[in-house]
Order: sequence, then C-alpha cells, then structure tokens
Amino acid sequence: MSKLFRRRKNNNDDLESNAGRRASRASRGGRAASIVDDSLGEYPALDHYISNYREDRRRAADDRDGKVKKKHWWQFGSGVDAQEEPPTKKGTPDAWLETDLTAGLASDELERRRQVTGWNELVSEKENMFEKFLSFFTGPILYGKPFCRPCEDSVADHHIAVMEVAALLAVGLGDWVDFGVIVGILMLNAFVGFYQEKQAADVVASLKGDIAMRCTVIRDSNEQEILARELVPGDILIVQEGGTVAADARLICDYTRPEDFELYKRLRAEDKLDRSEEEDEFAEGADKEQDHDTSTEHDAHQHSHEQEPHDYRSRPLAAIDQSAITGESLAVEKYLGDMVYYTTGCKRGKAFALVQTTAKESFVGRTADLVQGAKDQGHFKAIMNNIGTSLLVLVMFWILIAWIGGFFHHIGMTEPGSQNLLHYALVLLIIGVPVGLPVVTTTTLAVGAAYLAKQKAIVQKLTAIESLAGVDILCSDKTGTLTANKLSIRDPWLAEGQDVNWMMAVAALASSHNLRTLDPIDKVTILTLKRYPEAREILKQGWVTESFTPFDPVSKRITAVCRLGNDKFWCVKGAPKAVLKLASGSEDESRIYKEKAQDFARRGFRSLGVAYKKNDGPWVILGLLSMFDPPREDTAQTIIEAGHLGVPVKMLTGDAIAIAKETCKMLSLGTKVYNSERLIHGGLSGSVQHDFVERADGFAEVFPEHKYTVVEMLQQRGHLTAMTGDGVNDAPSLKKADCGIAVEGASEAAQAAADIVFLAPGLSTIVLAIKTARQIFQRMKAYIQYRIALCLHLEIYLTLSMIIINETIRVDLIVFLALFADLATVAVAYDNAHWEPRPVEWQLPKIWVMSVILGILLALATWTLRGTLFLPNGGIVQNFGSVQEILFLEVALTENWLIFVTRGGKTWPSWQLVFAILGVDVLATLFCLFGWMSGTGEISHPESNFKQSSNGWVDIVTVVIVWLYSFGVTVVIAIVYFVLNKLSWLDNLGRKDRKKKDTKLENILGHLQKLAIEHEVDEKTGKSRFMLAEKAADEDDDI
Repeated sequence: MSKLFRRRKNNNDDLESNAGRRASRASRGGRAASIVDDSLGEYPALDHYISNYREDRRRAADDRDGKVKKKHWWQFGSGVDAQEEPPTKKGTPDAWLETDLTAGLASDELERRRQVTGWNELVSEKENMFEKFLSFFTGPILYGKPFCRPCEDSVADHHIAVMEVAALLAVGLGDWVDFGVIVGILMLNAFVGFYQEKQAADVVASLKGDIAMRCTVIRDSNEQEILARELVPGDILIVQEGGTVAADARLICDYTRPEDFELYKRLRAEDKLDRSEEEDEFAEGADKEQDHDTSTEHDAHQHSHEQEPHDYRSRPLAAIDQSAITGESLAVEKYLGDMVYYTTGCKRGKAFALVQTTAKESFVGRTADLVQGAKDQGHFKAIMNNIGTSLLVLVMFWILIAWIGGFFHHIGMTEPGSQNLLHYALVLLIIGVPVGLPVVTTTTLAVGAAYLAKQKAIVQKLTAIESLAGVDILCSDKTGTLTANKLSIRDPWLAEGQDVNWMMAVAALASSHNLRTLDPIDKVTILTLKRYPEAREILKQGWVTESFTPFDPVSKRITAVCRLGNDKFWCVKGAPKAVLKLASGSEDESRIYKEKAQDFARRGFRSLGVAYKKNDGPWVILGLLSMFDPPREDTAQTIIEAGHLGVPVKMLTGDAIAIAKETCKMLSLGTKVYNSERLIHGGLSGSVQHDFVERADGFAEVFPEHKYTVVEMLQQRGHLTAMTGDGVNDAPSLKKADCGIAVEGASEAAQAAADIVFLAPGLSTIVLAIKTARQIFQRMKAYIQYRIALCLHLEIYLTLSMIIINETIRVDLIVFLALFADLATVAVAYDNAHWEPRPVEWQLPKIWVMSVILGILLALATWTLRGTLFLPNGGIVQNFGSVQEILFLEVALTENWLIFVTRGGKTWPSWQLVFAILGVDVLATLFCLFGWMSGTGEISHPESNFKQSSNGWVDIVTVVIVWLYSFGVTVVIAIVYFVLNKLSWLDNLGRKDRKKKDTKLENILGHLQKLAIEHEVDEKTGKSRFMLAEKAADEDDDI
C-alpha cells in the first residue's frame, strides 16, 4: 500500500494541474486546490496554503473531461453525449465488487460495465427522437420533454385527439382536400413545437455542465478527478469532508489506513459485516414501493453495538449528512462496511468506498422513480386541463344545439354537399379546440427558459416559471445569498492575561485542515494567520492532530485533540455559550465574556469563543474572535425591488438572534426576527403559530426542519413560496417550496432538489427571474384569453348561422382560419410583454368572463357584416365579392388583431409579433382576392341582388372595405376591453384569499405536533426536546 501512496505523491503535480480549475465550491472565493501541497505534511502544508493563497474573483469554469460528442440537429441538449440506454440487470454482480484498492478499475473495463449499467446519473428514460416527434401528434406536447420531463400527460391529448377525430370525419365524408389540410396543420404544429423545444434545450444544456457533480476515484493505480456520471459499480470512490457522495457505496477503509481493506474483505467473506436497520428500511422501502419511517443510522449502530460489538466499529470513518433523504439534521456516523448514499454530504472524515450501484438503481434513484410514478398533477397542468375540458364541453354543447336546429330544418345526417349534420360537427370540432394551444404554450415556456439560462438561471422544471410568477413570499438564506460570504476577522477580544498569537494558533488547530474543502469559518481563521506571524511559528513546532470533531448543531463547537511532544492539548472554538460551559471561571470573568459576546452580536458580528485544555489541567478561555460577513452591495436594493414586486423577503439563518436582527437592520428587512425554536416548539397554538410565521421578517438559529416547517405553514395559508438554499440541509425545504432555488455555489444535493439553479452570485438574479416569469405568464395569459375568445366567436356565429339560415363557412376555409390564428400567435413567445407589479395568478373566472365578452363582440361583428349582405345594395361591401371569402377575410383580420388587445397596451408589441400578424393578414387577403386552394362549392344565397363571380374571387374594393371594417371592430373591442379591466370587481374576480382558512383545524394540528415533540427525547441529554426548546426560546437574547 505504501507504493500506492508514493505514486500518488509523485503524480501530485499532474493531479493538481487538472484539479486546480475545478476547486471545490466549499472553498469558493479562491482557487484553493492549486495551492495545496500534500507532500509537505499537515502543518507545513497549512503554512504553505497561508503564504500562497490569493483571492481570485473569477469563477472557476467547469472543465469537462473528454471530448464532447457533436450533436445532430435533431438531438436535444448540446455539450452532453447522447446516452445510449443499455440493457440493465437487477443488482450488481459479486465479481464486480472485487476491485483492488491499489489499482482501482482499469480503463478498458469501464466501458464494458457502462454498457450494462449506463451512466451514473438520474435522467429520464431514453427518448427516441422520432418517437419524440410523433408525441406531438398523440401525446404530451403542452410541456414537451426538453430536459426534465415535468409531467407525463397534458391537455394537449384532448386537443390532438379532437383534430384526429376531425380528420377521420373528413375521410368519412369523402372530403380529401380538407383531410389533407388538417393533417398538414398537425404536421406544422409538430415541427414548430419540436424545433422550439430543441432550441431551448440546447441553451440550457450548454450551461448545465457548469453544475455537474465531480468526484475522486482510484483508476489505473492513480487518483483521478472525474465527472460523477462516469462512475460504474466497482469503482473505488474517495469520500471526503465537504464533498458529496456520488453514488451508493460501501465504506471499505479509512483513507489513512488502507491496510484495513484486508479486514473489510475478510469480514465480507465471512459475512460478519453488520447490516444496519437503516439499510434494511431503505432497501425494503424502495423495493416494495411504499412509505416508510427511516430511523437514524446512529440508533442502528447503537443497537448493533449492544448486540454484537466489533473492533472495526471502534471509530467512525466518516460522518454523513443524510437530511436530504431522511430529514434528520444531525450527521450520521458511518463505520467500516456501512453504506453511504448518493447525493448525501460528507461532514467529517476521509475514506475509501466501493461503489455498489449507479444513480438509477440507488436509493435516491428508486425513490425518484416512485415520485415520478405518482404523477402528481402540477398547478399549471391543472389550469390547462381545466381550460381544455371546458372548451371540449362547449364544443359538445354547440354541436348539440346545431343538431337540434338541423332536425327542425329537416337536415339529414349525411346528405350530399355541405348542408348535413356531420359536416356541421366537423366544422365545430375544428374551430372548437385550439390545436395550437400546446405549441404556443410550450414555445413560450421554452423561450423563457432559454432567456433565463442566458441570465445564469438554469430552469430544471419548466413549470417552475409559472410558479415563480405567482410567488408572493421569498424565504432566503443569509450567508452567501444576502451576504457576500466573505468573512473577515476583526480585532479579537482577549481574556485577561492571554496572548493573541497563542489564541490564533489554538483557533487554527481547532480548524479543519482539509484545505480543498475548507468551511468558510475555518478558512478565514486560517488565512487570518497572515497577520500573526508568531502564531504561524507556533504551528511549525511539530504539532500532530490525533482527532478532529467538526461543528455539529448539538455541541455547537469544534474540537481538535493535538499533541506537541509529550503534551496533549484539547483545542476548541465554537459558539460563545458552548465554549463558556467548558470553563469554570469566576462570575466576573463569565459576565465580561457574555457582555463582550452580546456587544459583538448587537454590532452584527458573529463571535466564536476559543479555549484549550492541556493534559489534565482545567479549560482556559482565551477570548473571542469577531467575524463579519458584509451584505452584498446589491442586496438592500434587491430586497426593496422585491418588495415593490409584492414579494417580501424572510431571512432564515443559523446565526444567533442578535446577529440576525442587526443584519436585518442593515438590509432594511425589519426587526421582527424570532428564535426558530420558539416558533416550532414554543407552545403556540396552531393558528397563532401560522400568524406568527406570516408576520415575521426572519428566523434565527434555524435547522433544516425549521426551514421546512416555515415553508409548509406559509403554503397552508395559501402563499406561493420560493425558497433559496445552497447546502445539503436545504434540500428538503427546496423540494417543499413552490419554487426551490439553488443559489450560486450550491451543493449537488441542493441543485438536484431545486427547480431553478442560479449560476450568478447573490439575490439580484431572482428579481430578474421574477420579472421574466411574470412576462412569460402575461404572454401565456394573453394568448389563452385570445384563443378562448376565437373559439367562442366562430362557435356562436356558425351555430346561429346553421340554425337561422342553414349556412356555414366551408371546411377548408375554417381549417385555414385555425391555421392562421396559430401561425400568427406562435410569435407571442417573443413579444415585449409587461410584468405586473404584484404576484400574478390565473384568475380563471375573470379570464372566462373577458373571453366570453370578446367572443360575443366578435360574433356580433361578423353577423353585422353578414346581415348587411341581405340589403338590396349589398350593404357594407356593395355587392362585390364572394360571401364565403368576405366572411373568411373579416374573421381572419378581426381574430388576428385581437391579440394586440389581449396583450395589453403597456408595452409596444415586438417586431416578431407584428410581422407574423401582418404576414398572415396579407396571406388571408391573397386567399380572398385569388381564391387560392379554395373551390366554389355549393353555397346558399338567400339575397337576390348579390353578385358573385364564378371563380370565387373578391373585388379589391371589397377587400379594402373589409379591412377598414375590421379595424373599426378591433378599436371598439379594445375600448370595451380597457373598460372591463378598470372594473375593480372584475379585477379581483378569481383572486385567492390568502387569509385564515380553518382556525380550529390549524389548532388541532398544532397540538398534535406539540404532543409528538413532548414525547421525543434528546439522545445526548435524555430530556424532552420540547422542554429543551422552551429553555432555548427563553434565551433569545443570550449569547
């Protein structure tokens, strides 16, 4: 084994040259990996790091290994190899798990295994591009499947099914021309939808590589950093502090004790490795596809210790944060032979692990399959289904009315010509359900996602755009989001008689020395030694670290046991109160210490106590480190802008209450900041608890369960809530939120749980994202309102025309009307829409009222034009032209121009929309003038003086008159639309009432939660968590 590690040291420079550009996000702000020299030893390497560290403000670009396979024009996503879905088999062969620790897997073996297991990533099942294109005819084209498969079916199924029925009906009537036109429309819609999704997917995929997970493995006898997707079962994975576990793997030995690998192999061969209860529950829950309550690994290990103690369980190899999959906030200690799970984070330790399965077969992967199998209907999908179902019901209603009128007129079901009931049904089917609705909606969302991607906001769930537009509360983490995450240590406070250099040396000793994945606090502690050269000299005296215990929420301190010569030192830094509990000083010393800590907190400084113990001597408090994380320059302005958008910001931070209040003051957030324990476990009734959450400006000392509960309570009050986060602990609340946002530098687990991932630092991107989402929402709302009005327009006119004068518009002209409406409005996705100053919502009652009124006005305008043709002088058009084509042109013009009305007048329309509408209008005019692709057919002419040429052409004078008439109609409709929007009762129609819903129910649920907590006992103290929480709440203003 020593040969292996000598080889690693010799190849260190090569490894660093590759890894330097991909420095861990945990140490963002400086390219730490390039200045780490492991060959120097622990403390010399620490000194080398301090001397050579320099700030680099450029974000390290994500360097992709290997060649990027060129994409064909029809393949989705750019820059990522198209995954060939290999045949899979259940479980991993035992022979694959016999990898040699020294050599790892050989390169020639990787591809063979990958052919069986596939890539190590959670991806949607393989899509055949031809099948993808066909899905636009038969399946889910409303959302498409560009990068995240946000849903499995949509209202598009109803739309396309109706058009297919119409095509079959045309075949049954022998109308082959109309059949060809209908099929042509379906083809055009499919091509447009497919192309737009591909274009948006390419933009997003080109940036998604920036958030790709990486890991370190042993291959070909060398340590290598690779993309996590390249792992295969049998790989030797290095799990280390600050990293994310890249696959389900089993710990095989400590990184510093490779000889224990032989012990692992022997225990595995003898089947003596304990299988924890947690592993049993994970496996059982995923395989049986049922809910389960997962206990913590700590309990499982304690249980196994009592029954069958083993020497190899004498010390843990790593501490893993499993909150993303179990909800447990405390890190779980893992021993030899224990499983570590995909996407969990390593809080402590460094060990070798043997990859057992790839992501798809991992615990998280199987759970994800269960979630996808549930097919939970999203909010946007429900809205579209509501509209589609309503339109189908209306179509059936108007067909029924037309048939009833036809029976009274003695019209047969299948009489020759166009005057028969099946022909009427065909016409109403074509115009009743908008086939272009799925394409336009998909295009609008896809174009918006592509724009956000260019603004460094990666949309992982397309419908999250609609959710973000309606968000009315934003819960934000403080560190790195509201603040710059650039901690600096001001002048420390020293206890009486202590030396500042000795205190800084002890603080550095009580820090992690894994320089590639330094915690921000440890990093600033170590780098501050640049100002204290004498402290650096102390560290060069030959210190050896025997054990290191990182920070955890229970002890609230970091402990390192170090040896210098024959002396043993316990070095501690942590929360002032936690450090004070260790010492036994006088009351005056404790009082001074507390007052100084409170003073730091009131000034917005985070303070850390520093203490040490030598051999069997007493604990000695050295002093306090005051750390300041300044707010970002744009944060205050961003919060003000968010407030103007109707999105108040609630700060959730793990800092002490005094620090949180001071930060809120600096950011103009308000000072109604409370201790999270008082909120969750403080004895408040359910309804008061919900009121408390709504009124608060923020919460301090939060754990992951607190964030989750805050989001849940806000949602229960009807709020659409966005949540920002960056750590593994934030994953549950990010999943729970209506729109989860992983900020720049977030962990892989947080990115996987989020709907949107920011690649730009700070919170300012979210204001742009909210405005963009509301613009996208306005485009979709304008189009949907426009399209419903169009359906009602022709349904009302044609049904009455069939009943009163037994006349309709030819099927080919109806089909072209539907085609023109869809072609023109695809450009809505690129329109210059305005954004509303408050959170938006669909308000379906208002949409339907407005659309019905617009549809009736359009129908009245068409009837007015048609009615004047009965006058002796030909009315408006003066007896020049074809009845059919005059009506066709009037309908086409008034319907196309309606989009300029529904889009609102706050912004000028984009040139794309103007030219699209103009082009369709010119095309409709040419159809009217020259009768392109239209025949004369059998047309009834109840008026005797009307002149019609045999070839169906329309006089140019008539065309001009129809244009002027249509423009006048549009002006009248615009005035009516403007007046309707000014009516306050209509403006508030359909808005959600975000007030108390059921106070009694909230109280009952609150009491049940309190009852459960009262019986929950803390492991370390043996006391009720409820009593401990009440005590913590009473100490809000304590240090």
